[in-house]
Amino acid sequence: MAETTAATETILDRIVAQRRLDVRAAKEALPFPALQERVRRAPPAIDFAARLRAAGEMALIAEIKRASPSKGDIAPGINAPRQAMKYARAGAAAISVLTEPTWFKGTLDDMLAVRQAVGQLGDGRPAVLRKDFVVDPYQVLEARAYGADAVLLIVACLDDANLKGLFGLCRDCGMEPFVEVNSGAEMERALAIGAAVIGVNNRDLRNFDVDLGTTDRLAGMAPAGVLLAALSGISTRADVERFAAAGARAVLVGEALMAAEDAGAKVRELLG
Repeated sequence: MAETTAATETILDRIVAQRRLDVRAAKEALPFPALQERVRRAPPAIDFAARLRAAGEMALIAEIKRASPSKGDIAPGINAPRQAMKYARAGAAAISVLTEPTWFKGTLDDMLAVRQAVGQLGDGRPAVLRKDFVVDPYQVLEARAYGADAVLLIVACLDDANLKGLFGLCRDCGMEPFVEVNSGAEMERALAIGAAVIGVNNRDLRNFDVDLGTTDRLAGMAPAGVLLAALSGISTRADVERFAAAGARAVLVGEALMAAEDAGAKVRELLG
């Protein structure tokens, strides 16, 4: 990303800058050779795209999200594996785990615990997605070492070379990249690298404003072979039906599930 002045710095810029510092510290705490050994010992990944398609007309990616920059604390004390099992038993096709620590209060340990929990369900288990601001190959290896089947790549925080490199590394590690876009230009960049699973984020990460029309506008750009998902601002069955009509085959839901008194019942409501 190009450097920005303090006056024009966005929320996304601040998060990415902090993540670069975090990665530097992580590399010192666990050098590459030790991380690569953890990758070798990690349980095998399942096919993220195939798991979403197997869910039928609409797949739910249910999220573990402790906090956010826009909402502050949502459920900081949540038991991540217990929440994941509620999602899984109610029919979620995938579990998204936020691992960004500063604004979202997530951890890699959350994701590892989720992977170990859903692993009890066997071959039909939900896929596990690392949801984070991935800017370095080290984070892709971390994802695989801690049990991820897929990794979020946000087009807005990567230049073309890094996007292509991280995309290829995810696939080399046996994980399908989940490529996130928020504009027509970003959609074109995602298609140019051959993304098979694209998430349209209705939230603009530069200012965290939500516009549900974003998915409606961009869905038509995705060719038939691409699995399209809608992200952010989804809280009701009507929202799910809206995005299904637009062409989405999956929705990612976080805050509405984390705030629900009965997470399993909310999953079933969203899936109709």
